[in-house]
Amino acid sequence: MRLSDLGMGKAARVRGLAAADPTLEQKLREVGFAEGDEVEIVHVGPLNRKPLCVRLNRTLIALRADEAAAISVEPRAAMETN
Repeated sequence: MRLSDLGMGKAARVRGLAAADPTLEQKLREVGFAEGDEVEIVHVGPLNRKPLCVRLNRTLIALRADEAAAISVEPRAAMETN
């Protein structure tokens, strides 16, 4: 599942980054996204859920749609059953 598909108020764990543009993947890593980190959608924008505001390890980060789509996540419900 992509972070861009995660519901409002839902938490997940980052599984990986897969951007078509290597500079976007590098930017996401520099901001702090890494495999195993916990992320939560805390706010969505009024225009087709754009931009997204996410909590990443106690830090709030705004993401564009393409940035959020480049982040693969595992929803918390799936994490708890493993």
